[in-house]
Amino acid sequence: MHTFSSLPSSHNSLSFSLSQMKLLVMEHPLRKKSILQKTPKMVLLLVLVLILFTLIPLYCPIPRPLFLWGSLSSSSPSSSNHNDIDGLPKVKLDETCDIFNGEWVRNPEAPYYTNTTCWAIHDHQNCMRYGRPDKDFMKWRWKPDGCELPIFNPAQFLELMRGKSMAFVGDSVGRNQMQSLICLLSRVKYPIDVSYTPDEKFKRWHYTDYNFTIATFWSPFLVRSKEADPNGPTLTGLFKLYLDEFDEDWTAQIDEFDYVIISAGHWFFRPSIYYEEGQVVGCNYCQVDNLTDLTKYYGYQKAFRTAFRAINGLKNFKGITILRTFAPAHFENGIWNQGGDCVRKRPFRSNETRLDGFNLELYMTQLKEFKVAQEEGSKRGLKFRLLDTTQAMLLRPDGHPSHYGHWPHENVTLYNDCVHWCLPGPIDSWNDFLLHMLKREGRIYGGNLHSSYRKLRIR
Repeated sequence: MHTFSSLPSSHNSLSFSLSQMKLLVMEHPLRKKSILQKTPKMVLLLVLVLILFTLIPLYCPIPRPLFLWGSLSSSSPSSSNHNDIDGLPKVKLDETCDIFNGEWVRNPEAPYYTNTTCWAIHDHQNCMRYGRPDKDFMKWRWKPDGCELPIFNPAQFLELMRGKSMAFVGDSVGRNQMQSLICLLSRVKYPIDVSYTPDEKFKRWHYTDYNFTIATFWSPFLVRSKEADPNGPTLTGLFKLYLDEFDEDWTAQIDEFDYVIISAGHWFFRPSIYYEEGQVVGCNYCQVDNLTDLTKYYGYQKAFRTAFRAINGLKNFKGITILRTFAPAHFENGIWNQGGDCVRKRPFRSNETRLDGFNLELYMTQLKEFKVAQEEGSKRGLKFRLLDTTQAMLLRPDGHPSHYGHWPHENVTLYNDCVHWCLPGPIDSWNDFLLHMLKREGRIYGGNLHSSYRKLRIR
């Protein structure tokens, strides 16, 4: 427990005068009775009260404001493995460093929560509950080239977000980040459920003490979509994507949010039929006669273009849009439905792998549409920021649930999961990035596209 090393000057002078008064009374035992007899009762009562209020702070320090010292709140969930937030590294912000390029380095202090202390972890990402034997995948942190990225400070984040709101728009990987955020913040406070619907795909959580709300909006294609066939050519469904139409499940609600984190990716691998202006224009792996295969890249580009156009067209939206870039999957020895798995036990070094193939194509497609939207948004004062997780997550083949998302004896049909991320795990670094970006908002990001994509190891 911290104590006051010094008191405010006015408090010091009060303490000094009261100390003199106490000495005056205590110095001469014979005179003590005389003085007390001559002192009016009201004055004596006032003196005792002042003495009391002087001594109490010395032995029972006043709780520290969270934004000053980052302490845990009095109602914080406790756990023996939770490190004191004051013990987290306090690193001065480097205004010039590209935080999205670097290496994973050892972090023996991690994790900062567990699957037993956080209730927000969905079963499919609860790797420790379902028997993952190794724990080393939790013991790494992201180290940018040339600077340090501070570990997420939950008290600092909540103070920064006081009176604000944040929405996650996208698929279950985006929801994965929101769950990570709730778990990281649980060291200070848990939120209450204020969802307007029982649908788990549209959740709202509120931190009452901070008047901070986070929400998730399910929109895996970002545009209006409809399932045409629950099975489809690959038994994962066949979808109709209306590439030029807004998905009003989220576009009609986000104008009330201060921050909108938008992401999408893996659902575009599913068979889809593309519509524009109400007419079929082609498809992606739909295996429908007389339909041109326009590939997933066509749908991906159009979907982001429409999503960004929706944001830029909102009259009342004044918030900041954050694109969280594509996080590659890590299937090896087969694709996802043909025995592919992710069994590596350590991160790659940056010189051990490169972004290529469809991962590179999807990444560059995002950046292209982001740049267009950023320039268009700047005309009406809207801000677009890049949360570039691609390079960092390319290096983490060890962080996926694989088959540790359910009990082995359960009679369920689930393929090895090399798309989502174990909690706790490497995805927690996304919120390290997020907090760092929020702290230096308005200073380094300016109006230009982040340069990290030019530094990726690309072939």
